[in-house]
Amino acid sequence: RAGDHPRSDFGHAILYWRRSTEYVGGSRLDEMTEDRDAGTFPTAIARLPLDQYRTQIREIVKNHPGVMIKLGTPIQLASGDLSRDFIDAKLAVDEPENFSLVGEAMFAAAEHAGARFEAVGGLLVGAAPFTFAVAQSARKKWFLVRKEPKGRGTNLWIEGTRITPGMPVMIVDDVVTRGESIERACQLVEEAGAKVVFATALVDRGDFAQEIFSRLNIPYHPILTYQDLEIDPVGSESRHAQAV
Repeated sequence: RAGDHPRSDFGHAILYWRRSTEYVGGSRLDEMTEDRDAGTFPTAIARLPLDQYRTQIREIVKNHPGVMIKLGTPIQLASGDLSRDFIDAKLAVDEPENFSLVGEAMFAAAEHAGARFEAVGGLLVGAAPFTFAVAQSARKKWFLVRKEPKGRGTNLWIEGTRITPGMPVMIVDDVVTRGESIERACQLVEEAGAKVVFATALVDRGDFAQEIFSRLNIPYHPILTYQDLEIDPVGSESRHAQAV
C-alpha cells in the first residue's frame, strides 16, 4: 500500500539487484569487462540442456519452503481467478544458487527458441529478480517497466537501459495467470520502439498466455506450467464455484 514503505517499487528492485549480483557466478556485473566500442557484453552460453534446468527448477518450486502452498480454501488471485494453489515465484529465487539457476534456465529457453536479444526486462515488481537473473546469466542489458510513470523527473515508463528503435528484447515475468501483465509489458516496450523476440515466465498457471503470444507472433516458452506442477489450470476453480 502507498505509504507503507519509504522506498518505491523501483528502489526495492534496484536494491535486490545490487545484493543478488554480489553472489551470482562468483562475481558482480559491474566487475565484468564490457566492450565499450561494441556496446555489448561478452558472449554467454547456457551450460545445461533446457530440460535439466526445468527438472531442477521444478524441484525448487515444489519443495522450497513457502514457494508453493496447497490451501484448503480457494483464494482470489490478482487476475480475479480462484485457486487453492499459491505460488510465490520470487521466493523461489531468494537464494543465490537458485537465482543463478533460474537466470540460466530462462536464457537457455531463449537460446532454445533461437532468440537473439540485446536487453531483458519486464513489469515491476514481479519481473524484477528474473530480469536481473537473466541479465547476469546472458551478459545483457536490463530494463524494468513501471505500471505507471512516476509523475516527476523524466516521467519514464521504462527504467534501466534506454530502448532504441528496433532493439530486440526478451520479456520475463514471475507467475503468469491470464497473461495480461506480461502482454502489457510487451506492449509498452514495443511502443518505445523495441521488438519483443521472446517471452518467458517461471510458472504459467493456464493456457491464456499461449493464446496471446500466438496471436502476437512472439515465441513464448515458460519454464514450468501447471501440468509440470500438477495443479489445476487458472479458471478451473472459478468455473467450479459458478457451477456450485
